[in-house]
Amino acid sequence: MNFNKDERNVILIVDDAPINLEILFKLLEYYGLKVLVSEDGMNAIEIAENALPDLILLDVLMPGIDGFETCRLLKTNPATQDIPVIFITAITDKIDQVKGLNLGAVDYITKPLEHKEVLARVNIHLRLRNLTKKLTEQNKRLEIEIFERQRVEEELRCHSAALDEWNNRYQALIQASGQILYDWYLDTNDIKYGGNVEQILGYSMPEMLGGLKRWLELVHPDDRKLFNEEINRVLSAKERFHLEFRVARKDGTYITVENNGYIFLDSTGKVARMAGFVIDITEQQAVLRERKNAEQKIREQAAWLDITTDAIIVQDLVNKIQFWNKGAEHLYGWMAEEALSKNANQFLYQKQSFGQLKNIQKTLVEHGSWQGELYQVTKQGQEIIIASRWTLVNDNEGQAKSVLIVNSDITEKKQLEAQFLRAQRMESLGTLASGIAHDLNNALTPMLMTVQLLEAQLPDEKSQQWLTIMETNVKRAADLVKQVLWFSRGSVGNFKTLQVRYLISEIENIIKQTFFRAIEIRIDVSEQNLWNIFGDATQLHQVLMNLCINAHDAMPNGGILKISAKNFWVDSHYAKMNIDAKVGSYVMISVCDTGIGIKREIVDRIFEPFFTTKEVGKGTGLGLSTVLGIIKSHFGFVNVVTNVGKGTEFQVCLPVTQTMETNSKLVGDELPPGHGELILVVDDEDSIREVTQTWLEKNAYKVIVASDGIDAIALYTEHQQEISVVLVDMMMPNMDGPTTINVLKKINPEIKIIGVSGLASNHEMIKILGNSVKTLLSKPYTSSDLLRNLQMVINTK
Repeated sequence: MNFNKDERNVILIVDDAPINLEILFKLLEYYGLKVLVSEDGMNAIEIAENALPDLILLDVLMPGIDGFETCRLLKTNPATQDIPVIFITAITDKIDQVKGLNLGAVDYITKPLEHKEVLARVNIHLRLRNLTKKLTEQNKRLEIEIFERQRVEEELRCHSAALDEWNNRYQALIQASGQILYDWYLDTNDIKYGGNVEQILGYSMPEMLGGLKRWLELVHPDDRKLFNEEINRVLSAKERFHLEFRVARKDGTYITVENNGYIFLDSTGKVARMAGFVIDITEQQAVLRERKNAEQKIREQAAWLDITTDAIIVQDLVNKIQFWNKGAEHLYGWMAEEALSKNANQFLYQKQSFGQLKNIQKTLVEHGSWQGELYQVTKQGQEIIIASRWTLVNDNEGQAKSVLIVNSDITEKKQLEAQFLRAQRMESLGTLASGIAHDLNNALTPMLMTVQLLEAQLPDEKSQQWLTIMETNVKRAADLVKQVLWFSRGSVGNFKTLQVRYLISEIENIIKQTFFRAIEIRIDVSEQNLWNIFGDATQLHQVLMNLCINAHDAMPNGGILKISAKNFWVDSHYAKMNIDAKVGSYVMISVCDTGIGIKREIVDRIFEPFFTTKEVGKGTGLGLSTVLGIIKSHFGFVNVVTNVGKGTEFQVCLPVTQTMETNSKLVGDELPPGHGELILVVDDEDSIREVTQTWLEKNAYKVIVASDGIDAIALYTEHQQEISVVLVDMMMPNMDGPTTINVLKKINPEIKIIGVSGLASNHEMIKILGNSVKTLLSKPYTSSDLLRNLQMVINTK
């Protein structure tokens, strides 16, 4: 932000929050402004009266008198009423904004404050303030110069020896041709008139008799004092009479006249006569007023064109730029002098947009206007999306002469729309995936446990071989379901504090040994101490490996694969631009390649499950969807920066503060048997209840089963004193798991419950339930998982 270095502007900041004062003080002082501060309204008024700042930034909500009352008092004080006031407020109500503007404020800045917005608005109003000061000073100097010039002219006219009485009268008669001539004799107070008195005023010569008194009767009452003051000045200073005032016509209307009079002295040096002429300037005054109003309107319109944030461009019929406002300078980065006379098509567009421009030209010829979205480039080469309105401008003869273009930057809006639509699409797909995963997990759970039961019943080698094959494939299916769960907002993992440096180091060792030599591996981990993150190391390894494999496949002829990490702070502005980001500290891990890049039309689909651009058999389409699901389960987000033909960068951002419950598991390989404890198993799937009951009873537990929450509550009420642990499925008809748990908790606050689910969304429910659930058992679970978690809960006090 460039402020005028020649003027040390003074700004008064009024805010009862010291931190706000400190931030604004440092920001504005950094840009060369002199800053005064106040924490309340009364103190601010006193400072403003003494220091007379150029601009006041005024908080609305303050103790004592608020910002509105402070503004009112400033505007009623003659010493401070011209100081512009900008309100700083968190209030977005338009009624309050209108109230502030009616009190005399010039602008609003809404909290939370954006530094660029604050600087831009301060800069605009300081420039307006400084311009007003300069115009006032120039007007004063101009008035002095005009007065001095008139004085010199009058002295020359009065002291010119070459002009005698008859020469003066002759000159007056020439200047007053077609006007009113007069000759006022001071000794008799008579006035003789000549010229067009009757034509101008409507009075006959006899009706004008009566000397100066009669003339004063015709002068407008509001102008008589001014007229008398001018007469007294002329008689005292012996200078020329000159005044514009209103006089009455016979029909009762008033006209504006210009009176020019010249004095004549007698032999003693006293004023004896004044002769001159009166000109009717009513029409000239009307024209002058219209001209001034038109000029003022033009100035106001020009000012608005420069103040507006929209880019306003005028180009001729061969696309040469004729007008370029401040909004265009801010949007594109080109100054007006750099843009004028340039060809707009080559200046603002890439070659691939030329076809669309031809269609626009055709529409303009046919309909006279066009509006739509365009892709353009800035001075820095950045591509932006704009909403553009084109209007064909004709000359007085109706021939097209130029095109008026108004462009609004909607890049951020389109990016947010794309993120929102992608999030909606992913959410829908996630819901579908979660439903499929739920059903598959319910089917896989009894299969896996049945295989383990059969291993004990069929000891022969062939049976063991078949059961091993079955168990391996069931686990493969479970892994596939786990990937689907990761996509649909993650699954429960082993979360702990991790150092990003070690994660990247392990991935580096793997890819250096497996990727072919034509790909150069570069690691750039910040020298500063990277913040730690909280997550599942295995899942994050999979994220980095998926991204590295994609980068490898994008560089079939070799290239550079760079992995970097740095500490990253997300501020409020950044958070607004990314719907998954929240204000706070993150670690950003970037995987960047120099490969083929990703086409713009498919960028929004790359995270969809089973979407792939690879050949059949070379990709499942689950890689990036898995990455997104895992990162979301870690409460992070992923950005993609790509350029076709130049490469792609995936930015994985993980929060450094994360709280999440982890499951404690028993250590050791032995399966701890029970001691006759009674276990209540609640699940709506018959096969799961049956296999779970069989396995528990085989390991010395007693079991009762319930098919839904209502049955579970009835059985628990009957056997409360005997039941040690309750296994509750989270998704059941009639009464779901969380509701069942809440009711059981009310019956016995000390009850021990194990939650069972295959959906990430239900994990969130369990987190909300807090201490009501001792641990979580994810479907499909093995007999080992079941027995270890059961024993852990039984042994927990």
